[in-house]
Amino acid sequence: MRPARWPRRAARPASFATATSAPISTPAPPRRGRPGALVGIAAVAGATVLVVALLAGGGAGAGQVAGLPAPGTGTTWGLPVALLLSNVLGTVTVGFTVTAAFLLPGDGELVSAAGHRLVRRAAIAALCWAVASAVVIVLTLSDLLGAPLPQAVSGPGLASFVTSVPTGQMYMAQVGLALVVAVGAARLLRRNAAAGTALLAVVAVLLPGFTGHAASAGNHEVAVTSLVFHVVAAALWAGGLTALLTLRATGVLAATAARYSRLALCCFVVVALSGAANAWVRLGSIDQLWRSAYGVLVLGKMAALVTLGGFGAVHRRRTLPALRARAPGAFRRFAAAEAVVFAATFGLAVALSRSPTPVPSNPPGPDRATGLLGFAMPPAPTVGRMVTEAVPDLFFLTVVVVTAGAYLAGVWRLRRRGDAWPVERTACWLGGVAVLGAATLLGFGRYAYILFSVHMAQHMVLAMVVPVLLVLGAPATLALRALRPSPDPAVRGPREWLLVALHSRLTRLLTHPVVALAIVVVSLYALYFSNLFVVLMRTHLGHLVMLTHFVVTGYLFFWVVVGIDPGRRRVPHHALILVHFASMTFHAFFGVVLMLATGLLAASWFGALHPAWRASLASDQKLAAGIAWAFGEIPGVAVMAVLILQWIRADEREQRRLDRAAARAETEGADDDLARYNAFLRTLSVRANRR
Repeated sequence: MRPARWPRRAARPASFATATSAPISTPAPPRRGRPGALVGIAAVAGATVLVVALLAGGGAGAGQVAGLPAPGTGTTWGLPVALLLSNVLGTVTVGFTVTAAFLLPGDGELVSAAGHRLVRRAAIAALCWAVASAVVIVLTLSDLLGAPLPQAVSGPGLASFVTSVPTGQMYMAQVGLALVVAVGAARLLRRNAAAGTALLAVVAVLLPGFTGHAASAGNHEVAVTSLVFHVVAAALWAGGLTALLTLRATGVLAATAARYSRLALCCFVVVALSGAANAWVRLGSIDQLWRSAYGVLVLGKMAALVTLGGFGAVHRRRTLPALRARAPGAFRRFAAAEAVVFAATFGLAVALSRSPTPVPSNPPGPDRATGLLGFAMPPAPTVGRMVTEAVPDLFFLTVVVVTAGAYLAGVWRLRRRGDAWPVERTACWLGGVAVLGAATLLGFGRYAYILFSVHMAQHMVLAMVVPVLLVLGAPATLALRALRPSPDPAVRGPREWLLVALHSRLTRLLTHPVVALAIVVVSLYALYFSNLFVVLMRTHLGHLVMLTHFVVTGYLFFWVVVGIDPGRRRVPHHALILVHFASMTFHAFFGVVLMLATGLLAASWFGALHPAWRASLASDQKLAAGIAWAFGEIPGVAVMAVLILQWIRADEREQRRLDRAAARAETEGADDDLARYNAFLRTLSVRANRR
């Protein structure tokens, strides 16, 4: 069957004529019908701010040392320009795909005509983005080697850079994802596919944030996570505005702009908080704001953020009402001026990424742990230090605060309208979130970097304790009851997207008991009996991915086994007991294999960290094996008890249903299901006797 296609007129790119109108302020946007002028003004603003900020902050010659070879003027100035172009194109791609998938109304399962035009433009932007990122790779190699392009770029050297060096790996991954987004956006018609493409674009935008200043900072737990939040929020904010400027229909634009305004407000808050955290890590002290060139650039970026926040406030108070009154001119003129300020801010951001920071990225020191871990080697572990030696990880701190706050907000909304919500479910969810925070943010999480035994205990807690508590909290059921349906049936809100996810084919596949069990078991053995564990431990991104994987795969498995939310497969309880028993067996066998292993796991990582208070690696591995073997039995038995209790309650509910049916049938003088079944058995018996 051939896929459905849009009519030729709907597939034709929308004119940019509606994006701009007469200028109202400085910098003056172009008049309506001349989109090239807006692009030109934005490009000039971004390039001008980039050049001035590089000269003022010392980023024009970043990394160059007197007496050593230099990459030349072409690389020195070409690399920041290529970075700016890559960032802008990535932001445009994110804005177009996110707006088409989540902000615009759809046409049933398909994207709307306006959304179709946006994703086609996103395909072109993503292709250009891939080319710009490829240029960044070449110029970055020239910059690192300190040699002009003809000398620096070679086939083997370039291949080694993109496969062995983290910076090259991340930009190469960005190129690959941008190409995937370009192909997907050029062919997609369905809203679900548009949502998946938008998520890929967001992932591609944030990848370079895991290298550079943030990744090499001493406190990279804060630096990397805050930069990721900063980049994603800025891309959604600026990219969404760019997408609005391309919409022609005033009716569609008014409703979409109102939804974008709520998103932009959230992005403004995230950008402000994450930017402050990132600046704190790199400045070191408040006085560096005015004493260092880098601090002056930070002040300039703060001023730009305040200006953009002012634009947003004016939009909400004046231009959005005018847009709803079918007067789009003021909104488009003001949004065009805001886009120019965004372009200048992006230029300033690129200059900041190239400028030397007051706090050195790689500070010299006798403690090697600071370079590997991002923090100094802690003292010998005690029960008290397992609590007090906290890890300032913004990712898990954000997860804990947001998930606990969102759950409580949902419960409060239900109580406010008079609906009940079981207290035990709230206690389970908050308990799971608290255990998650304790395992990742307290000293338990710090010593897990250094001791394999503590890491294994952290793994068991995140994979077997936290997921069980979260699953029993029934978050999907709470969300479906607390979230309001979208006021526009053509626009999917959070509740509608949740229903789509719960009833998708992917969810049905992943919730098959055998599939869920295989994911948990295969990932467990593949992680520790390969080099993957060392690879993930060496970077903050890898460590976050690993810990998140523990929680997510554990949640998926226990959702299948003891979950009470809708969306999972309905499996007989005796089959679930067998699946859970198999999981317990595989975990116990893993502990036995680890205990009998003659070699050391992750010796290159734990061997590089050699505190005087640590016992031998072999004895610590034996302790880790004992934890893996014994610890899993405790939550396993608890889950088995929950399973049996659910089985008993299910039988009781079924018996009550049959009793009600029998009573109703007796009252109405009709046969119930049990009576009809007994009659059916008597008929079979009579037929058998006749034979």
